[in-house]
Amino acid sequence: MIAQRPRSSGHLTEGLSRWQTIIVVSGTMLALLLAALDQTIVGTAMPRIVADLNGLSYYAWVITAYLVASTVMVPVAGKLGDLFGRKPFLLTGMVGFVVASALCGLSQNMTELIIFRTIQGIFGGVLFATVFAVIGDLFPPQQRARVGGLFGAVFGLSSVLGPTAGGYITDNLGWRWVFYVNLPIGIVAVLIVAATLPFVRSKASVRDIDFPGAAALVAGLIPLMVALSITRDHAWTSPEVLGLLIGSAVMLVLFFVLEQRTDNPIVPFRLFKDATFSVSMLTSFLTGFAMFGAIIFVPLIYQGVLGVTATNSGQLLTPMMLGLVGASVLVGQVMVRIRLYRFLGTAGIALMLLGFWWLSQVTTRTSALEVVRDIVIVGAGLGATFPLYLQAVQNALPRQFLGVATSQIQFWRQIGGTIGTSVLGSVLASRLAASIQSQVAGLHLAPQAVRLVPSGVSNPQAVFDPSAIAARRAAATAAGGPQAAAIFDQVLHALRAGLAGTLHDVFLYSGAVLILALVASLFLREVRLGGQAQTHEKSPTDEFSPAA
Repeated sequence: MIAQRPRSSGHLTEGLSRWQTIIVVSGTMLALLLAALDQTIVGTAMPRIVADLNGLSYYAWVITAYLVASTVMVPVAGKLGDLFGRKPFLLTGMVGFVVASALCGLSQNMTELIIFRTIQGIFGGVLFATVFAVIGDLFPPQQRARVGGLFGAVFGLSSVLGPTAGGYITDNLGWRWVFYVNLPIGIVAVLIVAATLPFVRSKASVRDIDFPGAAALVAGLIPLMVALSITRDHAWTSPEVLGLLIGSAVMLVLFFVLEQRTDNPIVPFRLFKDATFSVSMLTSFLTGFAMFGAIIFVPLIYQGVLGVTATNSGQLLTPMMLGLVGASVLVGQVMVRIRLYRFLGTAGIALMLLGFWWLSQVTTRTSALEVVRDIVIVGAGLGATFPLYLQAVQNALPRQFLGVATSQIQFWRQIGGTIGTSVLGSVLASRLAASIQSQVAGLHLAPQAVRLVPSGVSNPQAVFDPSAIAARRAAATAAGGPQAAAIFDQVLHALRAGLAGTLHDVFLYSGAVLILALVASLFLREVRLGGQAQTHEKSPTDEFSPAA
């Protein structure tokens, strides 16, 4: 069966007034904010949750459960949206997410919270897969980039705003309101989308769902995500991690085989023959790797190297958000007006690379404003990639692959972020102690002088708690007078310098990954935003079509 690239837009806004379009877009953006904000806002509240529910041993699983469930669900929901229409899944995702949020807030122990977070992650994955595909349904190709820039800005905004909002809500309302705050936002979004988003009827039936492929994909992704998540407290060569990775590899190979034998695969692997699709997936994976490196490890610069308080550290991440939002909106507007728009992605990745290089040069003498400059540049570069690769993929492929293509962008970015967090976290954990020991040894302190310093000052955790630092300095002064206080300050400075040296390596690794992304971006195939390739090459997707 031969599929021709569609010539007409077929967008849903043809039957909507201007105000109806604005309202439905606002509701869809609220749905995205709902899911994206929750990924970052909960982390800040975790210490308080653990203290209240007595569940330190289950700390990581609250985050891991959501991440695994949402990542696994993204590609499945993307395909189902292509088959049965976007509106049912968008509404299901929002309603399910709101109900699960309420259940999380009502949790009485860590087991309940983990179960409810898993449910919440499933519906969060449905939202991520569906929201960006709705843009393709609502707007013709010429307008998708402009609106997509706004949606990319919302996604970036939540990544940086979440930790600050989580801390404020936890301190003033209690940790349960981190979940309850989703209820009013979600209810408003559900009402707006239910009333305004058009529904497209589909001829697909339950028989068209690739159940064996879905089962194999879930069975392959869950152990992969769990393995990557537990590397924070298990070595990569441990039996637990290796066993999960091997099991994941076996199931993902089976998934690949099954997808070759079905008419409606969840992931049509032949799409990777299209240069626009494959390059966009690769760059999304690599920039996701680096993005999480910035969001997770930059606060360590502020709090650990420069001695900034946690509250001010969260506020100093705001400029990164401004750079990301500004660049995302700007690129969305510009890419429809220039011919070689693919190089906007290359320029964005180059900006990220510059920002990471400067972050790798941070020392204890660096000012907070210099770090602000660096993360603004990283945010601007990242923001440039959000709308560009999404719109390039949506316009490069036939309309029947809109949900699959869009969900794959989100999927590979999340996988990249998870792997990036694991790899970079391992680098930090493996090198920090040796770096600190080297810095302390360089002080050449006499043994009797070291004894004047209270025990625990050489613990890396000591540099993140200003009150603990003040208490230990006071204890050192009481034990040995001004001489002990001076030694304390020298050792503390060595701790900060050791952390800075380790973060130097972390950001260099991120930069090396971005170099690969920079090279990959050069191979993006230019596609007009009207849906037709600027070259006369035949697209691989023109050779096949899924069964109706």
